[in-house]
Amino acid sequence: MPRRKAAPEVNAGSMADIAFLLLIFFLVTTTIETDAGLDRMLPPIEPPDDTEVIIRQKNIFTVNINKNGQLLVEDNLMNLKDLRAAATAFLENNADGSCTYCKGKKDPASSDNPSKAIISLKNDRETKYSTYITVQNELVGAYNDLRNREAQKLYGQDFTKMEAEYLNPETPSAVRDDLKDKVKRIQDMFPQKLSEAETSTN
Repeated sequence: MPRRKAAPEVNAGSMADIAFLLLIFFLVTTTIETDAGLDRMLPPIEPPDDTEVIIRQKNIFTVNINKNGQLLVEDNLMNLKDLRAAATAFLENNADGSCTYCKGKKDPASSDNPSKAIISLKNDRETKYSTYITVQNELVGAYNDLRNREAQKLYGQDFTKMEAEYLNPETPSAVRDDLKDKVKRIQDMFPQKLSEAETSTN
């Protein structure tokens, strides 16, 4: 009786190589979505102070965003394109005349000086995230515009560039030491006091 031929074996080694190559291909070509965060520097922790601070209403610039993305600024409807200019005018209003570098109108009904000026941002729970970020960027932009102006007058360069270089860990320590006092001086001229109030359901 003739012997039956054995079934040919499949070379599994080459299949493993192909599977491994496909795995590497997908790992290299796949893009992983990452959520972009907000670049913010938190203030240092300070010991609790029992002194009660009284804030005058005229030193608070209120910005409300409703669920439709409309802006209510100081109880008046405002277009987004006008927000930065309005915030800038508020921050350097200089009602008490103590700010020697401010160019504000010294409106007695608006903020006394940059150190007392506070911007309060509040939004509805249904406000789109993109709208909220856009509004916040305009408010931060108002601070940066004023800081850039003063940095150009004092040091011949924008504050935002100086700050980015100062915060960059790859910047040489000698350069960072030189920038430290300059950055702090500009920050003290227009301290960023942006209060983000709790969201509402109205």
